[in-house]
Amino acid sequence: MVIWLIGLSGAGKTAIGKEMVKLWKKEESNTVLVDGDEMRGIFQLDRGEKDYSIESRKLNADRICQICLWLDKQGINVVCSILSLFESSREWNRENYSSYFEVFISVPMEKLIERDQKNLYKPALESKTKNVVGVDIPFTPPAKPDLVLDNSRDQTDMSVFANEIFEKAKQYR
Repeated sequence: MVIWLIGLSGAGKTAIGKEMVKLWKKEESNTVLVDGDEMRGIFQLDRGEKDYSIESRKLNADRICQICLWLDKQGINVVCSILSLFESSREWNRENYSSYFEVFISVPMEKLIERDQKNLYKPALESKTKNVVGVDIPFTPPAKPDLVLDNSRDQTDMSVFANEIFEKAKQYR
């Protein structure tokens, strides 16, 4: 099964994903986290502005979809935390994975700018950087997520979200 966590930078995808993997591994040890930022580093698509263009983002998204499929075909459970800009990728996921559960982690832009852990939004809003999703690259929330979570409060215990996702995803296996 692949659980796909979608949201803008700072929404909590990676933190929730790590909690999901810990929880899932208690029942099934064959569970891994595929994180969009980590994959960028592995594929060396994190070197400069051009690596964050729409074209580069699509290449990275396609690779991540294929890695998740490769793991899924081996019977490995996957939690994937990714911006997931492309509806076509999400449609492809639904058609190709053994089981797929899509979660949109919703946080208002004002809150993301306030959090800005990676210092992405402020420089982009000041036109000092380009190719920032939610600023100069549009972000369209997923059309048909299986679950929407509101992470607009400053919550530090992501296990609450992980438990909710895990319980609902079980119905899709």
